Amino acid sequence: MKVLVLGGGGREHALAWRLARGASVTRVYVTPGNPGMATVAECIALENYTPEEYLGLAERLGVDVTVVGPEAPLVAGVVDLFRQCGKPIVGPTQAAANLEGSKVFAKELMNEAGIPTARYFIAESEPEALAALARFEYPVVLKADGLAAGKGVIVAKTRNEAMDGITALFSGQFGEAGQTVVIEDFLPGREVSFIVLTDGETVLPLAPTQDHKAVHDNDQGPNTGGMGAFCSDKILTAAETQEVLNRVIYPAVRAMAERGTPFTGFLYAGLMMTDQGIRVLEFNARLGDPECQTLMHRLHSDWGAVLFRAAVGKLAGVSLSWDAAPSVCVVAAAHGYPGPMRIGDAITGVRDAEAGGAVVFQAGTRMNHGVLETAGGRVLGVTASGVDLRAAMNRAYLGMEQIQFDGKHFRRDIGAKGLG
Repeated sequence: MKVLVLGGGGREHALAWRLARGASVTRVYVTPGNPGMATVAECIALENYTPEEYLGLAERLGVDVTVVGPEAPLVAGVVDLFRQCGKPIVGPTQAAANLEGSKVFAKELMNEAGIPTARYFIAESEPEALAALARFEYPVVLKADGLAAGKGVIVAKTRNEAMDGITALFSGQFGEAGQTVVIEDFLPGREVSFIVLTDGETVLPLAPTQDHKAVHDNDQGPNTGGMGAFCSDKILTAAETQEVLNRVIYPAVRAMAERGTPFTGFLYAGLMMTDQGIRVLEFNARLGDPECQTLMHRLHSDWGAVLFRAAVGKLAGVSLSWDAAPSVCVVAAAHGYPGPMRIGDAITGVRDAEAGGAVVFQAGTRMNHGVLETAGGRVLGVTASGVDLRAAMNRAYLGMEQIQFDGKHFRRDIGAKGLG
């Protein structure tokens, strides 16, 4: 079959890489793609990347199934349009994607469905948010309601930090995303990314992963879109996995169906395993990045066949095969990220890293007169597996040391939380 992947980051590179290895897949297309994806797929540029353009491309190419990587096309309604035209696609409808597109919507659905989450307050103005701080202790979490590329969350350790954070969120730097702000209790514990694939009825869990959001080691500094992740069978016990399904995933899928907006595609629950039990930090409507890189590295199943069955509502009876070896993805970021970043720095050593056993998933890259350059904040995801987590970390970091570009920075503790 022919598969089309929408997106151009590290997550989409990992999807294309795994799809190209499946027995059922004869051709992989990506739009817009990036230089790394060009080794496993045909990259096609569009003019405006609208749902209509995506549909036209899928029809011209005669693809059998399309999979959506980033959140923006979902919120724009690409799935709705494809389904109206009878084209199989993996992802939620525009209405269902609200589960990620609005923190307020997600919180209200969790309340309605009895899904455990942090205590919260919804503020629609800066004065209202500042007044609401009196209800919370510190640290406190501030979230822009809408999409903010993974950067619309602030963990404020003091009242002054919280006040500055509220001002920043309402200042317009996140556009419409920051017009409403959710204030919620900070939850200490063990963070887990739990992702499932669903056709609206059947739920197929993926292996649990753990993301690292803060830019610096030991979870210091501002939040990013993700500086690395690891995937291991030891992240959750079988009992914990079942509890997540029973208390979080199944209720969310049921609640979405009861609202008349069945959720299909990838449902991502960002969890905190606290002393008081499971709490949901957020829902996303797509695969995480860089969690996807670790998942695709471990997955053995024919991914194209699985995605096609999800797109046509026939996931029942499907199971996934995983490599027993854990995997680690370490992100190399550009100078200045997650703030104003510099682009255009030449990148070397990707082939050397891959010769040493890593897979380098490209994200913020471009080709300029035959030279690979930085073109975004998160530039590369150096991904590797090993007989145990320590071995996977060593292999990933060995690959990272082979890669050079001016301003490169990365965390040196990705996976360390899983060593215990």
